[in-house]
Amino acid sequence: MAVFSSMLKIIRKGKCLFLLLLCLCVVAWIATFSNDGPVKSVQEGSSPLDGQHAEGFHRLELESEMVQSIEERVEEPPTKESCPENSPLLRGSLKLTFEPSLTLEQVEIENAEVVEGQYKPSDCTARQSVAILIPHRNREKHLLYLLYHLHPFLQRQQLHYAVYVIHQAGDATFNRAKLLNVGYLEALKDYNWDCFIFHDVDLVPENDHNLYMCAKQPKHLVVGRNSTGYKLRYKGYFGGVSAMTKDQFHKVNGFPNSYWGWGGEDDDLRIRVQLQKMAIVRPPPEVARYTMVFHNRDSGNQVNKDRMQLLRRTHQTWKNDGLNSCSYKVMSVHRAPLYINVTVDIGQPEQAH
Repeated sequence: MAVFSSMLKIIRKGKCLFLLLLCLCVVAWIATFSNDGPVKSVQEGSSPLDGQHAEGFHRLELESEMVQSIEERVEEPPTKESCPENSPLLRGSLKLTFEPSLTLEQVEIENAEVVEGQYKPSDCTARQSVAILIPHRNREKHLLYLLYHLHPFLQRQQLHYAVYVIHQAGDATFNRAKLLNVGYLEALKDYNWDCFIFHDVDLVPENDHNLYMCAKQPKHLVVGRNSTGYKLRYKGYFGGVSAMTKDQFHKVNGFPNSYWGWGGEDDDLRIRVQLQKMAIVRPPPEVARYTMVFHNRDSGNQVNKDRMQLLRRTHQTWKNDGLNSCSYKVMSVHRAPLYINVTVDIGQPEQAH
């Protein structure tokens, strides 16, 4: 009986312990359940702090949507197609006019798309970028007439181009060839041009099918002019207006710098081209026609009496007399609406020292 009584006491204590443990588990479970409320509230944004977080997330979502919307609206402009090989804007041979009352302001108004002497077609990518180099001194009226006709002429050819006027400062004898070397070197500081047109200021093209673009060989553009009955001046003539790529011009070391006065430098360039085994190509005679604006010979541009002697030495001198020996000082660069005016001091003839 005593043993049985002891066992009953142990069982009663075990039940109490079990009940106590069960109560503790229930209390713990209730506590856990009650703590879920605030967590749930945080997720639902019921407290002021939770509201700030939700507002921040909402703002980020809106900003992300705005950026995406802007990116969709401001897309990269579509790549332009190359301009057609044959421009639809060409008009062929035109009657040229040279009105004495023409002003620079009128020419600027008619060529509003030209900015600081440069133009690009708006609806296509030009097949070539071309620098027009014009040696100049005391020929303002001739320059005005040339700009009046040349800008629309080039625009109809759908070219990316810039016009550089290289003005010789001072009263030294004129040196066309050296000014063209200077123009070439200065133009390359602005842009890596594909093609260079060496252009006299008094020659105006009549037919826009005479393309101001370079070819695989050096190109001569003046087959005929009004002053010669629209015939080539002489066999091998390479003056007036010519076109060469950068590679072609470097091969011949540019123009000679030693021709002061009128004549000889274009024949020297022809010899240089021939020495490099290159050929001179020309457009058809009915296309490569120019009007020469009449003028008297300029003071300071007398006939070069030494030109024939210099030409006989071209084979020996071309490597050292040209681009690699062209010394000059830039006095100013003025970017006018229709052209870039580069004024330079190119020194004096050797015999003048």
